Amino acid sequence: MTNGTQNILIVEDDRQTRDLIARYLREHSFEVHLVTNGREMDRHLSQNRVDLIVLDLMLPGEDGLSLCRRVRMESMTPIIILTAKGEDLDRILGLEMGADDYLPKPFNPRELLARINAVLRRQASGRAAAGAATRLKFLGWIIDLRLRELRDPEGAQVPLTSAEFDLLQAFCERAGRILTRDNLLSMTRGRPGGSFGRSIDVLVSRLRRKLDRTQDTSVIKTVRTGGYIFTPVVEEA
Repeated sequence: MTNGTQNILIVEDDRQTRDLIARYLREHSFEVHLVTNGREMDRHLSQNRVDLIVLDLMLPGEDGLSLCRRVRMESMTPIIILTAKGEDLDRILGLEMGADDYLPKPFNPRELLARINAVLRRQASGRAAAGAATRLKFLGWIIDLRLRELRDPEGAQVPLTSAEFDLLQAFCERAGRILTRDNLLSMTRGRPGGSFGRSIDVLVSRLRRKLDRTQDTSVIKTVRTGGYIFTPVVEEA
């Protein structure tokens, strides 16, 4: 269970859903704040520390996809999106915009709690690694597992979402090995495959866009049997 001082921002215009989430998370010692649209979200983020955002995609005015994209351009605050049941396109677009996880409606609040805890644990584990030898390098790139940072061969920091960093770490620690979607899900999100396997494909696509320097080659190769392999040699930096 995560620390009770964690601040969760719920962006949801449906009062029943909003109140259900808030009540359940408060019962589990989270500090919860509620807003109903993008303007209220912007105001809250400008004045308060937020550890994680639960963001509904179907909002009045500016929709959740646009809000997700804007937040991700300004910060790496984890985002869990809420999508309509069966709306695979919205789920994929949300991940493309930088969301860390998603949950289709209707949902059990226990599952949302589990998703929130999983995302926050991943962040906490990175901070807890302070002091260890946690820098890896490949093809001039540097990944710092302690600071959860990636720097390109020129030394510039490359922004990564929590989910993107976890996936890159999994690849770097198992470079040269074929990893199935289920392998990667287990290493990053701790869930079985099924429809969630496609979220790995979205994350791989996002990583490729950030890591590949040419259109002809990719550091992450697709394997016909249904997985991926990270091809560079990875060494301690």
